[in-house]
Formats: sequence, C-alpha cells, structure tokens
Amino acid sequence: MESLINLFKIAQKTKKVSVADYDAGYSADYNKEDALQILGDLKKELGTLQEKLYATKRFSMLVIFQAMDAAGKDSVIEHVMSGINPQGCIIYSFKQPSLEELEHDFLWRHHKAQPERGFIAVHNRSHYENVLVCKVHPELVLNEVQNHGKSVDEIDEEFWSRRYESIRDFEKHLSHNGTVILKFFLNVSKKEQKKRFLDRIADPEKNWKFSAGDLKERKLWDMYMQAYEKAIEETADDNAPWYVIPADKKWFSRIAIAKIMVEKLKDLDLSFPKISKEETQILQTCKDELLKED
Repeated sequence: MESLINLFKIAQKTKKVSVADYDAGYSADYNKEDALQILGDLKKELGTLQEKLYATKRFSMLVIFQAMDAAGKDSVIEHVMSGINPQGCIIYSFKQPSLEELEHDFLWRHHKAQPERGFIAVHNRSHYENVLVCKVHPELVLNEVQNHGKSVDEIDEEFWSRRYESIRDFEKHLSHNGTVILKFFLNVSKKEQKKRFLDRIADPEKNWKFSAGDLKERKLWDMYMQAYEKAIEETADDNAPWYVIPADKKWFSRIAIAKIMVEKLKDLDLSFPKISKEETQILQTCKDELLKED
C-alpha cells in the first residue's frame, strides 16, 4: 500500500492535473472480501497513534474531504474515524455560510475550525468550496460583504489567483505551527454517481440524501472537474498534499485513506510522554499509600 499511496499523491504545485488520468475504479490487488479485516487493523493502529498525538500535544492533524455529491465522504468519515477516540477528534461539515460568516473574509470560519494541538479535525468540505462551488457559481461570491457592488464579470482570473494564494498562505501558516494537513479528493466517476443517485431515489430510507439540486449540479460536471483540477494544481504542496482517491469502490477508498493517515502519523515519531524521576517517586508514594488501605 505504501507504494500505491504515491500514485494518488500530488505534493507540489504543478502546471497540469487531469482527473481523467486517475482511475476512479482502481483497487490494485486488493479485494472486497479482505477489506473489512484490513480496515479493522488500520483503525486499531490509527487509534493508538491518535492516543499518542493527544498525549504529546505537539502536533495536530487537519483532514480535508472534497468531492462531488455521492462520492462517499460521509461513509469514509463514518468507517475510518470510528476507530478514533471522540475526545480527540472534531468533525465539521461546512454548509452555506451564514450572514455573520459572509461579513468576514472567506477563510474566517475555517480558521475557527482548526484543531488544537493533540486533536484531529475532519472537514467535510472545507475552505476549498470558495474556489470550487464559488468558481462554478461566481454569483455566490457577490454575497460576501467585501464583494458587494461588484458584478460577476469582475470575478476574473486575477481574483481567483489571489484566492489560491490566500489558501496557500493559510495552509503554510498552519503547517508551520504544527498542523499536519491531508487533503483528499474522492474521485467518483460520473457513471458511479448516477448509480448511487438512482439507489437513493429507489430506497425510501435514502430519499433524504437526494435533492433535485444534486441533479442540477451534475449537469455542470465538466465545470466542476476543471475547478478541482485548477485548485489541486494551485495548492498542492509537500506540507499540504492532495490525494486523488479512487472512490467508485468505497471499501478501497476507506482503506487507502486510513493507510495514508496512519503513515503520516507514524512520520511524526510519536511516543507517550515520559515523566521525571521526581514524578516517578511521587507515583511510587501514591502506590504505597493505596496498597496500605484496607
């Protein structure tokens, strides 16, 4: 799996990224029958590493999920993060910004949602919505107070260039202050999305997951792919890499993401804090007192 990770990883700003070059149905030599056991082992390892992360409080981790509708973001979060102690993990799901958030700069609400040291924060959608959905629908940018009075025509390439620069600087700042950043684009094919939409419509218990608006956005598929490609091209960095994860087979995307998280935490060389000799003597004294009790 370690060698496979490099197939998905984009770790430097590049001139060209094509989502079409990544096979959404890829699963290497893995099979679904073994996936549950593999994921279970990875979750145990992830849980141990997260406990060390929490105990040392030297680093934090920010995990970002971006994808088209029905790509499996919620599913990945449910299955991968279930092995983590909830006390050390915070999950944010970003929806349309509130009036208060629109009165601040576009990164304000995302800066507030950053993990404290020792924590893992999971962002289901993220600050990248400001260069994804907003780029496909630039009229949304005009809702921001600082852009009132502008026209859509004024939201030009220079505007987006500044946004990419702001995002790069934002992530660089986080990285310099001990936050490990992992950015996952769940690459679902248009064919598989159609299948999942039909499944949601057919199953009464899943009807709530589908809306007519999902179909409207599907019609803009090519525009979204261009927006994703440009965002990845402009913001990939060794300290904030992108991973284009095959998402047509949910079981594979889960183990791939879990493995990447495990390996990144291993790189931090985490260990439980060691106490001083004086603290060890205090512990021994406390132990002796407890043993004397009736």
